[in-house]
Amino acid sequence: MKNFLAEKPGLWQHFDMARKRSSLAPDWWDYTTLDPEIIRDAAALTVSDMQQLSRPGFEVILHDTLEDFYLAEALEYVVAWRRATADNPVGICGPIGPTEQLPLVARLVSELGLSLAHGHFWGMDEWVLDGAEVPVSHPLSFERADRELCFDRIEKGLAMPEENLHFPKADVSSFVSSWEGVHCAVMQGGQGDIKHWAFNDPLPREGDYLEAPPSPEEYRKLGTRVVDLHPVTISQNARTSGGGNVSLVPTQAVTVGPRETWLAEKVSIWQAGTHDNPFGMRLTTFMISKGLADSSVPMSLLADHPQVEFHFYRGGIGDCAIEMH
Repeated sequence: MKNFLAEKPGLWQHFDMARKRSSLAPDWWDYTTLDPEIIRDAAALTVSDMQQLSRPGFEVILHDTLEDFYLAEALEYVVAWRRATADNPVGICGPIGPTEQLPLVARLVSELGLSLAHGHFWGMDEWVLDGAEVPVSHPLSFERADRELCFDRIEKGLAMPEENLHFPKADVSSFVSSWEGVHCAVMQGGQGDIKHWAFNDPLPREGDYLEAPPSPEEYRKLGTRVVDLHPVTISQNARTSGGGNVSLVPTQAVTVGPRETWLAEKVSIWQAGTHDNPFGMRLTTFMISKGLADSSVPMSLLADHPQVEFHFYRGGIGDCAIEMH
């Protein structure tokens, strides 16, 4: 594959041309506004090419089975919490999507007899309705999923103290302060169709960002906050969690921000092929590997984090061949 961008890294940033309008939502920024050379080179990547995109600070890891994939994800919780002591509390920030690892976490903790007395957990995000986070009784509540799939299943004598469970609220003050004095060993995430982690979506195309999206430096300053969701994110969550019922999905959420993400020792992104598509998985792998940070593709900003892992289920990567259905 002739790789234009690999031969001339960073050149795309200097093209003197206006950014195109989104093909998905014209009043928003997203990956369809990138230079066509990036799109072309990413789409052409084979699975072997993707593996070769590992570099210092960024590792591409392939799992041959879903069992190995989700077990490896669950083990990150156990490894992190085993480091926790009274003098050195340690936590993990975890996603809803994927969720298959959560029951495995509970079983491992219980079977190993691992006390979570000094462990911490941060939820990544939560839906917001009418200015407040949705209650745990809401069918799409992320806190509800974390509790029912994981924390409520851990043996009582080993369970994490309630005060060490941190779920984001519309009033973000207590969530933000919970990061003080606690080491975040790893922030896990999935990747959505709009190339976000948590709900760090691209921003609307308005105001100061009418002609260009925020610079990577500007975007990385964002902390935990309430956000308006990109239309693609709303549609995706209806598909993956609501049976396609878009009217069920809130249009706002509270999300952990880049500021907290950069407090994490490691960021690991888990892609089984159910949340983003073959092109999207290639695009962010390519951009992070080549240092092409652009806030229209928020995941690409992880190019500047010191330790990032992308985990893929090999059978879910697919290809970008044109095939009519």
